[in-house]
Amino acid sequence: MRSAICTLFLICYCLFTSAQQPNKAQWLEDDRFGMFIHWGLYSATEGIWKGERLRHPNNYAEWIRYRNRIGEAEYGALAKRFDWDKINPEEWVLLAKKAGMKYIIITSKHHDGVALWDTKVGDYSLPKLSGTNRDVIKEIAEACKKHNIKLCFYYSHWIDWQHPYAWNHNQEITGRVTDAQYNQYWQEKVIPQVRELLSNYGDIEMMWFDMWIPYQQSIIKKEQLDQLANLIHDLQPNCLINSRLGLPIENEHVDFETLGDNQFGSAYTTHIWETPGTIAHSWGFNALENEWKSTNQLFQSLINNVSLNGSYTLNIGPRADGSVPYEGIERLETMGKWLANYGESIYMNTGLEIRSSQHDWGKITLNKKTGALYLHVYNWPLDKILRVTGLSSKPNKVELLTSSGRKALKFEQNGPLLHIHCAGDQPNPYVSVIKLTMDKLDINKEIVGESTFGGFSLNAKNTISKGLEFKGFDGTSPDHLKLKANQKVSWKVYVPKSGNYQLEASLHNPAKEDIGLTITANGRTWKAVAKPNGKITVEPNQNWYVEEFLDVVLGEFSMDKAQEIQVDFQAEKEVLFNRIWLSEK
Repeated sequence: MRSAICTLFLICYCLFTSAQQPNKAQWLEDDRFGMFIHWGLYSATEGIWKGERLRHPNNYAEWIRYRNRIGEAEYGALAKRFDWDKINPEEWVLLAKKAGMKYIIITSKHHDGVALWDTKVGDYSLPKLSGTNRDVIKEIAEACKKHNIKLCFYYSHWIDWQHPYAWNHNQEITGRVTDAQYNQYWQEKVIPQVRELLSNYGDIEMMWFDMWIPYQQSIIKKEQLDQLANLIHDLQPNCLINSRLGLPIENEHVDFETLGDNQFGSAYTTHIWETPGTIAHSWGFNALENEWKSTNQLFQSLINNVSLNGSYTLNIGPRADGSVPYEGIERLETMGKWLANYGESIYMNTGLEIRSSQHDWGKITLNKKTGALYLHVYNWPLDKILRVTGLSSKPNKVELLTSSGRKALKFEQNGPLLHIHCAGDQPNPYVSVIKLTMDKLDINKEIVGESTFGGFSLNAKNTISKGLEFKGFDGTSPDHLKLKANQKVSWKVYVPKSGNYQLEASLHNPAKEDIGLTITANGRTWKAVAKPNGKITVEPNQNWYVEEFLDVVLGEFSMDKAQEIQVDFQAEKEVLFNRIWLSEK
């Protein structure tokens, strides 16, 4: 039975009203795009210490004190490098505003243990070390309020390289601090500092913690995390807490999931989540940085996440004078200009519960308020036909959005296949947007997507079969299924018109003899044979060989009308299966 008709999906996401219980994390799901700022004493090293680069291949400049074994006094002296005549946190807020970002997360205290504000807990703070009366946290808080940007704090609770009893990874070698000692750090630094942050700077929308392992694998106790979370609830009831507190997303204290650094979504998820990502490679400023992400890559990261119901928090690392490298400014301003024209397809948008790899031309987002669908086209079709698969309901209107207005586009609907005629050139050099307006939304989650130039790839990711052994693309071998003898794998395909069609499979036969294949499509069954195939040389003179996947012609069949069919495949012995290609003959 098809799981295609999903009218309730539109009701759930487009017609939700005050009858729903309010969710304090809803703003994060609606805003979708925010700025991370990594700025601290490490910014003054610029990734270089005494003529030596960071001692780690990831080259994260904010880790330089730990990686390059810098003493506390020498590290603290870096505060003298800060140019307070030039530092203006309002410029960061204005850059976020210009980029179309809705919130800012600032590193109030990173792993180095240095507080950016004039904390009353000890003397290891940027103002005290610099000999200034400036409070960057206060200034950014005032600027955020002035420019209607939500203020959030990053706080390193687990790791602190300054406090003698906090966690330091090198204690795996030198010996752990005791639970009692760690609790002393917790009670005399973490709790009072978080209390200061939540008491002195107005409304704080989020506390963003940074423990990337479960608390059970660390020195922290659940009672300590509960204490910290309850403090936040008491002082700022609407303040969100992310999953890197050290607790699972299901825990009552966790409001949203934070994925790994630069880790992006792979499937539609109903709970609220976000990706913390870098605009370059390092999080803190690194003078040796040469891995800036392209503007197009940043666009796709944002759109891909929204299409899977996720948000994107994009990091910049200012220098010790507060300046942001030109590459970062240029990319953020470009993104802001695009969002000024196409923001209706991002803000307050989610995605469809279809496969993330359904379309090879781009992604789809759904506006939760209006019910409009937005097609984000990364690759403008050469034949001027955009092929959209999975929408069983017909749009009332299809429009191309441009900076100068909207243009109606012609289209044809054939079952769950929609063909949109895209006359002319791609209107936007990064991502073009097409808007679909419809009375209801019915989706077919099982159907195989139509490829850009026509034809259907029946592969490991769009099968309707369960319990299969899957191996993802590893750089040389393609996605494939390890099929056991006579194990059946099936797909649902909507063939768009009458005519003659052919099937061919890409697979690897590891045996030394022929393997019989059985294929069923449109009520017809036929046999084919896969010859033995060995390996292929990846690079010469390196003894680097991988399994060869070759195409095998399976057969042909005729269709007297457009209709949905099921295609089944199995082999009499074990094979590595890549795909079946179904196309008009």
